[in-house]
Amino acid sequence: MAAAAAAAVALVGLAGCGGGDDETTSASDKPVGTATLWARDSQKGFINLLADTYNKSHEGQVRVSVIPAASFVQKFGTAAASGSGPDIASIDLVYLPYFASKGVLDDLTPVLEELEWKDDLSPAHKELAVFEDKTYALPFTAEASVTFYNKDLFKKAGLDPEKPPATYDEMLEASRAIKKLGEGHYGFVMAGSCGGCNIFEFAPHVWASGGEVLSEDGKTAQFDSPEVTEALQFYRTMWEEGLMAPSSKTDNGSTQGGTFQSGKVGMVNLGAFFVQTLAADKKIDFGVAPIVGRDGGTASFAGGDEIAVTAGAKNKAVAYDFVKWATGDEAQTLLAENSIVPVRTDLVETVYGVDDERYQVLGESMSTGRTPYSVVENEIINDNNGPWATMINKAVFGGGDIRAAQDEAQKAAQAIIDAG
Repeated sequence: MAAAAAAAVALVGLAGCGGGDDETTSASDKPVGTATLWARDSQKGFINLLADTYNKSHEGQVRVSVIPAASFVQKFGTAAASGSGPDIASIDLVYLPYFASKGVLDDLTPVLEELEWKDDLSPAHKELAVFEDKTYALPFTAEASVTFYNKDLFKKAGLDPEKPPATYDEMLEASRAIKKLGEGHYGFVMAGSCGGCNIFEFAPHVWASGGEVLSEDGKTAQFDSPEVTEALQFYRTMWEEGLMAPSSKTDNGSTQGGTFQSGKVGMVNLGAFFVQTLAADKKIDFGVAPIVGRDGGTASFAGGDEIAVTAGAKNKAVAYDFVKWATGDEAQTLLAENSIVPVRTDLVETVYGVDDERYQVLGESMSTGRTPYSVVENEIINDNNGPWATMINKAVFGGGDIRAAQDEAQKAAQAIIDAG
């Protein structure tokens, strides 16, 4: 996490932040007044629609503020210190352990226990919201990482477009076949200078092969595991053989999608959001498949947002009511209709892309997806200059000493964890 955000949040105890109207209830005991909600601009396509739907059917109201994604964490941290933050916050789930550990979020354990569908909520989201046996947020929106592949290129290369690769070797074979098409064709593209991208897109290869990148409690880095070595060697082979698009080395996450959309790249690991992009573009006949392991396993990163009530919220009655509603059938169906993966595993098959098997792959991947738990996730993984991103870039695109890159990253990551 940015130093400024960390410092700001560290100043705050349970006093937390607030920003809505004073908590009140109507004569019918229904929450009234206004609660404020902060969300990242990456959610602007649906967050106001969701709030408007709630506002039309409830006495209490929710007022949304959309914050630039790049500055959300720092702004929320600073607001927590000054007492000017929102009542409700939609937070990238990877940051939940940190914010929960700093006491700026309200304990929602009783709220979760009230939900009839609590057992049907995304397991990864629920795990990330727990700190010291208390739940500090509810699952809100989901994301899943998968492999997108160009069916037209598969056909041209003599590959079966209905049979995507299931192992590292099969991905290499497919990439080599596509590379032989010439004229700037490549088998794969990645964002080699993006830490956050590669916990989402690269780590599933490790998990699918039976490995880990962090211990379950987040207190031990496992960047030096054999499964990480094998995944790095797999990517290194693609780079050395010229199977990977040249932009992969320096991409910070801004170009890999567009490179795939050029129609000359066979495969890319991205998330559910990319389905909307490709469907709107209508230039590529694409397939969706789980991210594979070395010998045939599959895995996915379960991303998305949690929705939390701040510890100092001024209108907790409306805030509690909204976060419960946001996990319910109406809200989750509305999200699904806007191409957002539901966090309700019981609804995926009935409301999310029912007529498109590609959406089903995404829904299933979310249901079984994983998310590393760490209170210092930003420093060790998301930071593009941190241990995780540096290791991947050196091992895949550097001098080829994969073990040295791993050992260096392992020591750096563990030092950050121990200091945190």
